[in-house]
Amino acid sequence: MPAPKLLLVEDDTALAELVEYRFRGEGYDVRTTDDGDEALLLAAEDAPDLVLLDWMIGGTSGIEVCRRLRRNKETAHVPIIMLTARSDEEDRIRGLEIGADDYVTKPFSPRELIARVGAVLRRVRPALAGETITVGDLSLDPTAHRVSRRGTPMKVELLDAVWGSGSDIELRTVDVHIRRLRQAISIPGAADPVRTVRSAGYALEGV
Repeated sequence: MPAPKLLLVEDDTALAELVEYRFRGEGYDVRTTDDGDEALLLAAEDAPDLVLLDWMIGGTSGIEVCRRLRRNKETAHVPIIMLTARSDEEDRIRGLEIGADDYVTKPFSPRELIARVGAVLRRVRPALAGETITVGDLSLDPTAHRVSRRGTPMKVELLDAVWGSGSDIELRTVDVHIRRLRQAISIPGAADPVRTVRSAGYALEGV
């Protein structure tokens, strides 16, 4: 699995070196800059998997970098954790309102920061966190693209990869494929984990 790409934007040289060292030790691919304008260029050249962004940096401010990353379609989805000495509630709220996913106030523990980054990646991109998604006795390995139930491999089709999220798909087409999905993950003696939700669609639940 490729190493998660982390863009660290921090103007405190000692802190930046410490954070970079700790994250590289955890297997991250880290790029570092102390300048907001360079941060935008780096993100545009190769979109990171997550941005650690100091509020007070040279060039374009951290808050403006966050705003521009959110406006750019290539980086709009990238999680952003703000790093700042600002502890006022209004500042935290402002950072979250312009698109930050989390907010860490200095001084902070590197272990806590690593845990927060891992938590955000697990939430938004589980494959990067290297974790298997489990619902009841059904398991999905996003990295290996494999589904299994009670340890038995299942052959399933990923419809979004075939049609895309913007396709115009008829409701009956979805029903047909849900029926096929149910058949594909069915095993003797086990209940159906796909539940029909009236007027809404379908839900996957542990059984």
